[in-house]
Parts: sequence; structure tokens; C-alpha cells
Amino acid sequence: MENIKTAIVPVAGLSTRFLPLSKVVPKEFWPLVDKPVIQYIIEEIKNSGIEQIIFILSPKNKKIIDYIKPSLQLEKLLKERKKEDSLKELKELEKLFESISFSFVVQKKALGDGHAILQAANLIGDDPFACLFADDIVESKNPCISQLIKIFKTCQKPVLSLYRLPKEKISSYGVVSIEKIANRLFKIKEIIEKPKIEQAPSDLAIVGKYILTPEIFDYLRKIKPNEKGEIILANALNLMLKEGKIVYGYEFEGKWLECGNKIEWLKSHLYLSLNHPQYGPELKKFLKEIN
Repeated sequence: MENIKTAIVPVAGLSTRFLPLSKVVPKEFWPLVDKPVIQYIIEEIKNSGIEQIIFILSPKNKKIIDYIKPSLQLEKLLKERKKEDSLKELKELEKLFESISFSFVVQKKALGDGHAILQAANLIGDDPFACLFADDIVESKNPCISQLIKIFKTCQKPVLSLYRLPKEKISSYGVVSIEKIANRLFKIKEIIEKPKIEQAPSDLAIVGKYILTPEIFDYLRKIKPNEKGEIILANALNLMLKEGKIVYGYEFEGKWLECGNKIEWLKSHLYLSLNHPQYGPELKKFLKEIN
């Protein structure tokens, strides 16, 4: 029985939905309360027992490397100026990165999420792996990826994370046609991208967290690029399904906080800020004052 030791995190997208700010601040570094989106992803990976993270980067955006490596000059400056609280926060960040090894692969052109994943094929080899996109945060007692790993340990097949949505929202997402296996567990029959409400096969949308097996790389190489010239993960998974491969979906326990566009990011930022134990009470008081 294989364990999941590695996670791929693609952060090579163009972030066009976040212009103009994304010209200088990549979307994975937009804040949720007082830390960037990418830190939530790293925390989820570490808390799920995964030991290695492979970041897929664009040639022009390598800020994640600066964020991860120790900042000795800043640490020295904080000590000299006796900024004890700031130094403590910096040390806590460095502690987060302990016991995780990081690798970096450059995606020369942004040619789709599947193409980004394919760049890590040589580093993954024959092992199953997790894949997390920086668009999606899950608030849960047990990390979402940890929940998927538990399912994978039993089935040893790819597992997609699923979230139930109201009908009026479903047409904006990748939706699954399913066969129920057990509580919260489904066998995926097909993935349909952005179906019309009346044509949606279920109310379960795919969230950007996966456990994948290395055979996905063969299917990513097989599929044709779409009309935009992109290689799409959902298309590769659909081809696997058509060829009789088994793919599971799990309706995870927790709240999905989207960060894929400005309004969803604003909602997630507001939700987490208002519920933050330190900042929440003051923010709620402020909202009452301005209303």
C-alpha cells in the first residue's frame, strides 16, 4: 500500500483575473487575513504528513523561493531594532518550512493546469502524489488533503475533492456525474465543465485538490490541447474514465473558500478575517460602527 509523500503545487498561471494588482503581486500571495494564500496551502500539505512539495513556477515569477528561504538580513535587522514580536513571527514562518523539502520546476508557457502538472513527471516517477491549486482553501478540522489520503489508502485509485453547491452556482464549475459508493464517497463517471443548470449531472463540483497516480502523466501526454492550446487535467481524467479506469470522488468535510477571482477572494478574506480569534472581534465592532 503506497503512501503519499509528495505534493505538486502549480503557481505558474497568468493571474489575469486579478489584474492590475497581479502585475506585481501573484495571486498566491494575496492575503487571507494576515498571511498569503500559499501559506495556507503549505500548512495543509505539512499537516497532512507530506514531506516534499514541488512548485511549478513561471519564468518571471519566482517569489515563492524568496518566501521559503530564510531571510538572515531581515532577522539580523529585527534583532538590532529589538522587534521581538516581528522576529517571533518570522521564526514561526521558518519553522513551518522545517521537515519539508522543496523542489521547483519552471513551466515556460502557461499552457493549462494539466501541462503544469506534466512538468513534474520526472520528479514524481512511479509514486502517487497530491496536487493542490492555490485557488482553493478549505477550512476544516482535518485537512482536506489528509481526508483524500485516507480514501486513497483504501482504494489506491485517484481521488478528487468534491463540494456540494446550490443549483444557481453549478454552471460555473467542473461538475461530476457519479455513482454513490458510501457516505461521501462516489465513483466518478464523467466530468462536465460548466454545464447548464438543467444539464448538470449532480450538484457536486470539483475543488482544486487531488490525489493522483502516475498514470495521469500518460493521459496528459495523450490528450489533444483544447481550442486555447491548453492541456487540461479534467480532459485527461475523462479519457481515463472512458478507457475504464476507476476514479473516485470524496465530498470532504469542511468549508470551501474560493480564491480564483476577485469577488470570491474578497468573500474568503472577509470570512476568515471576521472569524479570526485576534482580529475578528475588532472588525465586527468596526462594521457595526460604519453601518
